Amino acid sequence: MRSDILTAIEQICQEKKLSKEKVLEAIEQALAAAYRKDFGEKDQNIKVKFDPETGQMQAFDVKTVVEDVPAEEISEIAESKEETVKEKTEISAENFETGEKKKRFNPRTEIQLSDAKKISKKYKLGDEIIKELEIPSGFGRIAAQTAKQVIIQRLREAERETIFTKYSALVNTVIDCVIQRIEPYVIFIDLADATAILPRSEQVQEEKYWPGQKIKVFIGAVNQTPRGSEIIVSRRHTDILRELFRIEIPEIANGLVEIKNIAREAGSRSKVAVWTAEKGLDPVGSCIGQRGVRIQTIISEIGGEKIDIIEYSEEPEKFIANAISPAKVSSLKINEKEKSAVAKVKRNQLSLAIGRAGQNVRLASQLTGWRIDIQEEVEERVEEEKIEKEAKEEKEEKAADKKEEKKTEKEEKKKKTKKSKKTEEESKGK
Repeated sequence: MRSDILTAIEQICQEKKLSKEKVLEAIEQALAAAYRKDFGEKDQNIKVKFDPETGQMQAFDVKTVVEDVPAEEISEIAESKEETVKEKTEISAENFETGEKKKRFNPRTEIQLSDAKKISKKYKLGDEIIKELEIPSGFGRIAAQTAKQVIIQRLREAERETIFTKYSALVNTVIDCVIQRIEPYVIFIDLADATAILPRSEQVQEEKYWPGQKIKVFIGAVNQTPRGSEIIVSRRHTDILRELFRIEIPEIANGLVEIKNIAREAGSRSKVAVWTAEKGLDPVGSCIGQRGVRIQTIISEIGGEKIDIIEYSEEPEKFIANAISPAKVSSLKINEKEKSAVAKVKRNQLSLAIGRAGQNVRLASQLTGWRIDIQEEVEERVEEEKIEKEAKEEKEEKAADKKEEKKTEKEEKKKKTKKSKKTEEESKGK
């Protein structure tokens, strides 16, 4: 028949998502601490073996066989809890310059070879001498009381360690989650078995958040703190785009298309440079998808942020020209020494190339790693000015001709009026 203890252990493992081995280890360490406190001696290294099937316990004093040391170098076991846990070491004067640590003999965990030989001549250096200890009749009740808090604490530590290990392995990945609650400077994110924080600095100001909202976040860091694992997530990080592309675009996931670089102004616009070595495969088209389905899925995941897909090229001129898109470059001059470039565009492409508040050229510079200056194409400007001048002159000529016509018409009208009056006067005279 299954013991109540085993049932409880399995329940804890299921609820806390811990391994059975870790729970048993915590219980055995707690029982050893309880035995040491009430029945052990200061020079004993207590280990307890617990059988969850029967609830039976065995206590042992375990020591490691070490070389004999002079009596003056034998250290006393420290009475403080801190020193009984930590190994006591010292740097001898002769080894100070090299920094070599000389380990001192600890009678709680070690036994000298000469003393081990007295027990049995078969023992040699490095062997463990395990001596079974008697389990007092009252140990069961005392152990249960003493170990309860220790077991709870160890289980908490094991749970924290499990969460830390799990999410440490997920750093630099994107996961689905739900917003738990919102505070002025931080948003708490529910990860089912843990709570992450989305700091204000990692939020996108243009996005709106509300409790219960399902979002994707980028795990930026996992830190171990006295209160448990601190999981920092982000919506601003550039690599959230990289991961979303990997998730949504099979060609990127299987390595056929590679993301060379990303330039992002979170919540506004991003440029992503893609490349492929596969002949006949369009890297830009692969990312956009049929009728833009793939890229629209990614855009919706990041709150409607605009994304420009740029084809990467090993040739700086071509890469820079691509990066300035959607504007078209008329000519490009680069300075490899200063890693700068001057791109000339037609007048009607100038505002598009620069972008609102210089955003387009700024992102293009970040994406390529080159300083880019946008200039209006001079020849085109001169031609346009000439056309404008001719149009103006033609307009002025037409205006002058029209004025002259009006003047002629006025004079003709005046002559007709004068002639009419004269004819009338002559008629009256007769």
